Amino acid sequence: MPTAIAVTSADLVLPAPDRHTPGAAVLSPPDGAGLEASLAETTALLERHGHLVAVVPSWLPPATARRLRTVRAVLETDRIALLEVDLPPLATAVLVRQLRQLTVCDFSPGVIASAARLLSHYIHAGALLGSVAKLDRIPVGLKAHARSWSPGAQFAVLAHPAPHLARLGTAAAGALPPGPAFATHLTFARGQLSSDWVAAELAPAWQVRGLMENPLPADSARWWATPKLVEFAAAIPDVSVLHQLVASVRREECGWCGFELIGDRCGFCAAPLAAPPPEAAAARSGSGS
Repeated sequence: MPTAIAVTSADLVLPAPDRHTPGAAVLSPPDGAGLEASLAETTALLERHGHLVAVVPSWLPPATARRLRTVRAVLETDRIALLEVDLPPLATAVLVRQLRQLTVCDFSPGVIASAARLLSHYIHAGALLGSVAKLDRIPVGLKAHARSWSPGAQFAVLAHPAPHLARLGTAAAGALPPGPAFATHLTFARGQLSSDWVAAELAPAWQVRGLMENPLPADSARWWATPKLVEFAAAIPDVSVLHQLVASVRREECGWCGFELIGDRCGFCAAPLAAPPPEAAAARSGSGS
């Protein structure tokens, strides 16, 4: 069976893009299950899949993050990866879908886990907001704070890969957030804001090749500090492109736990990749010339 991808809420599991992409395991929250139940749940996943990659968003309640770490510590297993992800809720769900797609490819669990950091760089995440008065996730100037009190004000906000904020309806250049320079599909979700701006203006400007609407994740209003929003995330949808992207990166072996990894940090134990000795670095440099 493929490596299991796990999340902490069902709204982080977007519909599969094809019949080959598996779902994700939804782990029980601490207030819904005791520690023994969580241990049994995780043990069953490990027995069925061999390895478990759990996505741990930065906005998770502290009790939920503690439960995940406690379960891994009590089971004393190196087959559980806890991936810390610093993306808005809908973008986190998009990243989870990409990891699910990778589980049917010929990648080891360590490569899948460490691929999350690589893939997140290619996700453009933002929202159309009715107010930025309480937004503290990205820098907000005094003028934007003041304009939030204007009736009907709307702001185009990009949180990732680089912060961008502009009020819509102004003549200022750069009102549209800068988009990706590669083919993407755009996923969006409506909150308590009635607007077709994402589908009617942003999607054509970003030249996306597909558009999909999904329900708004429960944590989105808290992340964006307002329920008046339309959240969006653009990402690479094609599993063959994802496979090529991940496969193009040099694979290393973690010196601490022995898992394969790509990038500079192990997805399972979070140990940084040790720098090669000078003679090895020189040999690599010479072989690439």
